[in-house]
Amino acid sequence: MTEGLLSEDQRDALQEIANVGMGQAAASIATVLGEFVQLSVPRILILRPALIGPALERMVGKESVTAVRQGFHGELRGETLVIYGREQCRELAGLMGYGETLDAASEHELLLDVSNLMVGACLGGIAAQIKFELGFSAPSLMAEDAAPASLLDSRGIGTPCALFLEVNFRLERRDFACHLVMLMPEEEILVIRAALDRFLESL
Repeated sequence: MTEGLLSEDQRDALQEIANVGMGQAAASIATVLGEFVQLSVPRILILRPALIGPALERMVGKESVTAVRQGFHGELRGETLVIYGREQCRELAGLMGYGETLDAASEHELLLDVSNLMVGACLGGIAAQIKFELGFSAPSLMAEDAAPASLLDSRGIGTPCALFLEVNFRLERRDFACHLVMLMPEEEILVIRAALDRFLESL
């Protein structure tokens, strides 16, 4: 882990800001699914690229997952991953009323729609608090039935370290959970540091 890029105060502020953004995403999901959503406390790490794959495996376990990727750009850039287990995909289909009738193409569309809703609400909430303008790429299916540690090839991450922000969403009365991870390269950590300092000064 790379220390020192965020001070303790900056890390605490980012966790508070992320918590609000994730809460907005949870409210959006709860409205769509008609279920109460439980959130984990956002976890913030600064990792070398080679450690991101193992961190994903520790987060979700070793079972195969499906992942949706969505980039963001503007005053801050990076990408998000929304990660679902195989059973969670089926549970989500059931929650949306598809039952056993959902074919592969419709399931993919469902995952893209839910992920887009979650990412837009979460990052929109974060951006509003630090007064940033963000745009989003279209979500895309990144992997299906893949090992969590294989989702990101560390050789393709052209930065010495990356900010890794993770939160888990779980439905209170259903066997459904998913994980949202936000990744930003090192140069963007410097951008968000300045934004966090402005946020702290405004309190």
